[in-house]
Amino acid sequence: MTEIWETTDPADPRFALAATGLLGEFNAAGILTAGDVHVARAVGLLTREADDEVLLAVALACRAVRSGSVCLDLAGAAGSVAAAAGEDDAVAALPWPETGRWAAALAASPLVEHGVVRWEHGLVYLDRYHEQESQVLRDLAERAARTPPPVPEALAPVLHRVFPGEQYAEQREAGLRTAGQWTTVLTGGPGTGKTTTVAGLLVALRAQHPVDGPPLRVALTAPTGKASARLQESLGEATRRREGEPDRFTDEERTWLAGLQSMTLHRLLGRRPDSETRFRHHRGNRLAADVVVVDETSMVSLTMMARLLEAVRPDTRLVLVGDPDQLSSVEAGAVLGDLVAGFAPRADSPVVALRTSHRFGDRIGALARAVRDADADEALEILASGDDAVHWVADEQPSAAIRAATLPSALAARDAARSGDAAHALRVLETHRMLCAHRDGPAGVEHWNRRIEAWLAAETGDAVHDPAYPGRPVLVTANDYALGLYNGDSGVVVLTDDGPRVAFPTADAAPTLVAPARLGAAQTMHAMTIHKSQGSQVDEVTVLLPDEGSRLLTRELFYTAVTRARRRVRVVGSEDAVRAAIGRRAQRASGLAVRLRDAP
Repeated sequence: MTEIWETTDPADPRFALAATGLLGEFNAAGILTAGDVHVARAVGLLTREADDEVLLAVALACRAVRSGSVCLDLAGAAGSVAAAAGEDDAVAALPWPETGRWAAALAASPLVEHGVVRWEHGLVYLDRYHEQESQVLRDLAERAARTPPPVPEALAPVLHRVFPGEQYAEQREAGLRTAGQWTTVLTGGPGTGKTTTVAGLLVALRAQHPVDGPPLRVALTAPTGKASARLQESLGEATRRREGEPDRFTDEERTWLAGLQSMTLHRLLGRRPDSETRFRHHRGNRLAADVVVVDETSMVSLTMMARLLEAVRPDTRLVLVGDPDQLSSVEAGAVLGDLVAGFAPRADSPVVALRTSHRFGDRIGALARAVRDADADEALEILASGDDAVHWVADEQPSAAIRAATLPSALAARDAARSGDAAHALRVLETHRMLCAHRDGPAGVEHWNRRIEAWLAAETGDAVHDPAYPGRPVLVTANDYALGLYNGDSGVVVLTDDGPRVAFPTADAAPTLVAPARLGAAQTMHAMTIHKSQGSQVDEVTVLLPDEGSRLLTRELFYTAVTRARRRVRVVGSEDAVRAAIGRRAQRASGLAVRLRDAP
């Protein structure tokens, strides 16, 4: 929970009946759940810590992790809770301890003495997350301390071939820098050529690999199945011949790149059936790859980054690719942003930033930059410009505009699905996507999925209450290793000779067909949350902004939504909602950036 809830019903499972003192007051106010309270009381009993203020800090640290933070910023605790809850006065009225006294009590606590809780840089950590953060720092430091990998003189000519002329100068320099260090953080906004850089770098490294030894082993990975598929697709796009340009890649190089298989991080590390956070590959059983490329690193949690770093060999080139201005992982941590911020003042920074957009006349890119730079006036000017690529719907009742945007693609998918053309139905899914900040409520995914299905039924007479109706877009919401489907994969129900099947895209031409009854956790996807859209792109996006008071409305959320569109973005929301989104940052407490800056 990150918002205040009422506990008038004593049977409410969030209400800790036996809680007293500060824990009881903060639980009754809806700040702490019963789970937060029970954890704090349990560790207090184990270490004989009875100080109410110290136990409150532990419970708030549990709450912070649930909200996406790695730790609790003690000095800013009241402010962060108020910002998340949207109830400044109610939160301020609670009996918050005085910060200096609170900090002193923590420093002297047996909880800290026994290492159950960590107290550092004014931050309160549960031990697990402090250890993970410390491990990430140690592994990065050990990789940086190694003698840099050799960069043969012959590498530059290959990079000049795949990145010819001034228009690719940034990518060429990025390739050279990446080749000369074990760890690279490759960042850039939409259209800056991150995947193009990766493609050229891999070809150049392969060209310099000893011909009399084993082939260059490359692992391509991303946090979700959708992001993984998008990485593989993007590599193909990056090497495509372009009219009027010299042929930068040979046919043999294109074939080699096309043969590289991208996979999810869970699959790369080797899922274990007895654990979601431990894997077959670890410090005692390293990955065999010579190069590991991680796309959409902004979505990688602290736990997954720790598991990845312990599994990668010290002499493997690790390339972390992403946009630090996007939303962070749904789990605890904002690792990519922390790495960029922490390395910024250091002379040995491995961060390679691409800043030049290669999408000429890209108004979507201009809007994304205005959002990223917190320039609300510029963003509103672009939205109101009437440009065909950027459309603004500021109506208080936007149903007609949303219907006009969503129904044509829903009907086209339905027609293709009824004819049994799975490939075409899947292509239709890539033409339009409606994105919402919320799952529930009038601006949420559930509401708009029902509305779109009602419009579809009114047009066609189809029984959309049947989860196997033709053209139903489906979003997988949990990994299913038996079927080879992963959280974030999307498909569409099509009619086949064997009955309805859910078609999912694959790397080759033939979609995978799955009986609807075999799908586990899946939901309708006429609309989807912005969080779930990460790692994907479609031709046209309709972004529905909630009211300006929504605690989910942040700059990172808006930026992520806008940058999902290839050709057109439609923003549905008031001027106040646009300004609120651009003016509010998503705050996640973490010590990684400051500890990285202070590291020797």
